[in-house]
Amino acid sequence: MRPGEGLDALMAPRSIAIIGASQDATKIGGRPVDLLRRYSYAGQIYPVNPKAPVVQGLQAYASLDELPEAPDLAIIAVDAEKAPEAVEQCAGRGVRSVVVFSSGFAELGEKGRAMQDRLRVAARRTGMRLLGPNCLGAVSVADRAIATFSIVLEHSLPAAGSLGIVSQSGNLGSFTMRMASDRGVGVSRFMTTGNECDIDIADGIAWLARDPATKVILCCVEACRDAGRLIAALTEARDAGKPVLVLKIGTSAAGQAAAASHTGALAGSDAVFDALLARHGAVRVRSIEELIELGHAASILLPDRLPKGPRLAVVTASGGFGVLLADAAQAVGLSLPELSEATQRTILELVPFASARNPVDATAQMSSRPDLLQKILSAVVADDRSDVIVLPLPFSLHMPRLRSVYMEALRHIRAHYPDRPVILCVDGPPDALAELHAMGYPTIASFDGCCAVVAALARLQAAAKAPKDASPSAIAKALPLSAEAFRHELGAKRALADAGLPVLAEQLVSNADAAAHAASEMGFPVVLKIASPDLPHKTEVGGVAIGLRSEAEVRQTHAEMLSRVAAKAPHAAIDGVIVAPMAQGLSELILGSRIDPVFGPVVMVGLGGIFAEIFQDTAVQMAPVSETQAMAMLTSLRAFAVLNGARGRRRADLEAAVQAIAALSRFAVAHAESVSEVDINPLLLKAEGAVALDALIVPRTSGPQQH
Repeated sequence: MRPGEGLDALMAPRSIAIIGASQDATKIGGRPVDLLRRYSYAGQIYPVNPKAPVVQGLQAYASLDELPEAPDLAIIAVDAEKAPEAVEQCAGRGVRSVVVFSSGFAELGEKGRAMQDRLRVAARRTGMRLLGPNCLGAVSVADRAIATFSIVLEHSLPAAGSLGIVSQSGNLGSFTMRMASDRGVGVSRFMTTGNECDIDIADGIAWLARDPATKVILCCVEACRDAGRLIAALTEARDAGKPVLVLKIGTSAAGQAAAASHTGALAGSDAVFDALLARHGAVRVRSIEELIELGHAASILLPDRLPKGPRLAVVTASGGFGVLLADAAQAVGLSLPELSEATQRTILELVPFASARNPVDATAQMSSRPDLLQKILSAVVADDRSDVIVLPLPFSLHMPRLRSVYMEALRHIRAHYPDRPVILCVDGPPDALAELHAMGYPTIASFDGCCAVVAALARLQAAAKAPKDASPSAIAKALPLSAEAFRHELGAKRALADAGLPVLAEQLVSNADAAAHAASEMGFPVVLKIASPDLPHKTEVGGVAIGLRSEAEVRQTHAEMLSRVAAKAPHAAIDGVIVAPMAQGLSELILGSRIDPVFGPVVMVGLGGIFAEIFQDTAVQMAPVSETQAMAMLTSLRAFAVLNGARGRRRADLEAAVQAIAALSRFAVAHAESVSEVDINPLLLKAEGAVALDALIVPRTSGPQQH
C-alpha cells in the first residue's frame, strides 16, 4: 500500500470494539472504554469480555463473533501471547483496523518477533491496517474517537485544532499532545506507531497530509525503516502545503559499523536524515519545546503569512531587549537589515530620541499612546526590507492599561496589514494570549525561542518553494566496474574519470628506472605513491613521497619507499609505484559517497586533506544531486568563505567542485548495487579546475573485499 492508505477506519471510526475490555477504568483494557464514554464518542462502543455481561455500564460481548456488526476499529488490550489470535479473529470478522496495545513482541527477541510476524501476516492477508504493537494508540479529537490508554487524557481532552501528531514513541507523542493543549494549541489527530508492524510513521504523515482538519504535522521519530515511504509521505505533505516538523531523537544504529573510508565515518545516518528532511520540505527541531512553539506559530501563520526570508525587524520599548533579540537572531542565522530612510524618518518624527535603524528602540513612549504605537508599528511593518517583525512585550499583558494599548494597536495592524507576519515575544494571562492568537499573532515567551522559531519558519517557506528533485530511477544502472577499480587508487581514478571526475595523467611502474623515465616525461616535480590493494591509507606506511625534482631523487626515493613499506607491511601485495605530476592548488576538499543501509546512495563534501576528520566540516545529501544542490552543499560549509576568496585569498574554482560533486553523486546511484563507498581525498581545487589526487572505491559485499 502507498503510505496512508486504509487509515480512515482507524482515525475516523464509526464503531469501536475493545477486546480485553475491563470493568476497572484504571486498567489498560478499561481506560479506552472509560475515555470514550467520558468524552461522549458518538459511535458504537463494543466491550468484548467473555466473563462479564456488562462493562462500565455498557453491554459486553463474549467474543468478536457475537457483535452485531464488524467494527471499523478494534482495540487489542490482552497479553502478548493472546494478541495474535485476537488479531486473526479481527481479520476473519472483517474488522478494518486494529490497535494493539500489548507489548512483548519484536522488542524482546526472536520469540516476540515471530508473534509480531503473525500479526503482520493476518493484517496483510485481508488489507486490515494494524497500529502497533507496543503502542499508545490513536485519538481523533473532534470525533472523540479515543483508542489510547494514555494518562494525558485523564483530566481533559485537548481542544480540537489543526495540529496533527504522529510519533513512534507513545509517551513522547502523548506528552507532545498534552504540551500542545497546555500551550493553547488545538490538536486534530494523534497517532503512535510503536513497533510499526504494519502502520509506520510515513503512513501517519501521508494520512494527515490528506486530512482537512490538519494544517501542521508534528513528528517524533526514533528511526527511519524505509526511506522511500518516508520520502513519498513528505512529498505528499509538501504538495498539500502542510509543514512537517520533526523531532528526531537519538542517532540511527544503521550504518554505525566501522567504515572503510573517511566518507563512511563522516556521512553518518543522522546527517543523512537531516539532509532527507531538508530536501523534501520538512524542518527538524532539537527539542520538544521548539516542536510545540514552531507548530503553534505555523498553525497561526499558515497559509499565507510565513516569513519569506530570514530578514528580521525588531520594535521594542527597551534598547536592552533589542540587543538581546539581535544577539539571539544572529545566533540562528537571521539578519537585521537597516530600515529604509523613509521608515527611519517616520519613526524619528514621532519619537525624536528613538533609535530607528533596526532594532527600533522607540522607548517607553510607544507604550503610552495607542496612536503612537500604531504609527511606529505601521511604518516598520510596511517596510519591505524585512520579512518578519518581532515585537517584545515583557509583562505588558499583565497590566490592564498596557494590555489595552497593545491590543488596540495590534488590531489596527492586523486589519491594515493582513499578510505581514508579526510575532510577539510575550507571556501573559491565558485569555490575553488566546485573544492575540485569534487575531493571528503567534506568541512565544523567550527571546531565544522566538528567534529559533522565526528562523525555522523561514526554512519552512524556503523548503516549500524549493524545486522538486529528479528521481534516482532516472539514472540508469551502469555496467559493472572492472576488478581494477577496486584494487587501488589508480584503477579507482580511472573509473571515476570515465564518470566525469577530473584526474591527473599518472603511470604505474615496476622499477626505479621506469619511475625515473616516467617522471622525466611528465615533468618535475613529481609524486611517488605505493600501489597496493592492502594499503588504502598509504601515508601510514611511508608509501607517499612528494616534491621529487630529479631522476636521481626519484630512483633513490623509489628504493627507500619499497624498503619502508616492506618493513611496515611485510604481507601487503605490491603492484608497483604510481608516478604522478606534483599538483598545486588553493584548497583541498574531501568528496565521497556511501550506501546508507536505510537511505541508499549519499554523497558528502567537506574540508579535505588531513583535516577531514578533525574539523568534520561536511555537508551530506542523498544522491543524486543537481549542480544547484551541490553548490548549496558547498555554501553550507563553515570553510566556504575560505574557498570563496575571503580576506584577499584567491577564489577556488567552485564550479569545478560542483561538477565533481554532481558527477560523483550520479556515479554512486549508477553503481549502487556494486559500490559501497567512494573516497576522494583530497579533491584539489585550483583557480581554474579541480583534480582528484587520491581515490578509493570499496565494493559492496557482505564478505571480505574482493579485488
